[in-house]
Amino acid sequence: MKPKNALIASLTGTVVVALCCFTPILVIGLGVLGLGAWVGYLDYVLLPALGALIGLTFWSYRRYRCHCRKQN
Repeated sequence: MKPKNALIASLTGTVVVALCCFTPILVIGLGVLGLGAWVGYLDYVLLPALGALIGLTFWSYRRYRCHCRKQN
């Protein structure tokens, strides 16, 4: 995967997980689908996923910057 595409993908994932963590979008979505029992376990999944995706975003950004320096 090209560094620019990896950075865009990791940023997109981070934004989506942050929206699910800090807004009731996922809770409402799971309630509509009849999966409201899973809401109690969301913190165990979303917070580690948010941390991992933030780390992946920083790593992708460093990789993208390194790639840009090599091209110049």
